[in-house]
Amino acid sequence: MGMQPLLYSDLVSWYDLLDPAADHREEAECFQRAFERVVTPAARTLLELGSGAGHNALHLKRRFRCALSDISEPMLTLSRTLNPECEHVLADLRTLRLGRCFDAVLLHDAVTYMTSEADLLAAARSAFVHTRPGGAAIVTPDCVRETFHDQTELLAETQGTRALRGLMWSWDPNPNDDTYAVEFGLLVRNGDEVKAFHETHVQGLFSRDTWFRTFSSVGYQVESMPRPIGEGEFDEVLLCRRP
Repeated sequence: MGMQPLLYSDLVSWYDLLDPAADHREEAECFQRAFERVVTPAARTLLELGSGAGHNALHLKRRFRCALSDISEPMLTLSRTLNPECEHVLADLRTLRLGRCFDAVLLHDAVTYMTSEADLLAAARSAFVHTRPGGAAIVTPDCVRETFHDQTELLAETQGTRALRGLMWSWDPNPNDDTYAVEFGLLVRNGDEVKAFHETHVQGLFSRDTWFRTFSSVGYQVESMPRPIGEGEFDEVLLCRRP
């Protein structure tokens, strides 16, 4: 994936303000219910590919024994602080091979950084080889080609003397390729010192059929599942069962 974004390296100390762990509770509960519904025998273990700061695991570890992998050591350091009882593995999700299977696999925001169909297929293979027969994976694309539109989200969080204000703007510079851009413009304040940052994240943009076809091609039985995204709204994610 090349050089890691500032948000996952130099600015990692601000990540809790950018993406508070509490914001993951509702969707984590949704994932837990789905795994409990489809995995037989009952799921006990979970692998998250691209686990970031461990904000999903904070909620899921109450139900599953979690192993967490990520390509960013600073993000894993955050997660180890938050989830000391979980196993942590530094690895690229496209090539990770732990040599064992799990009842459940979660491929969350990290899948959006797959910017080619080859990358997406590699991620699907990694998920599949770590899913035991009778288990399942949940894959969460943030958007698909058919429904993508420019979108702006305001960011605001304060913790004591530290504060973050910013804007996240998703747009598509080239509708003819398989990527879109997410622009982060951030102001961070520590006491009375304020700094400004901007960076562009390039993320994958594939058709709905490509998502379903890719994860079906590795051996999963794929179906659609609604995910809560706040304020009573839902988007569509993939529930992938391994026969």
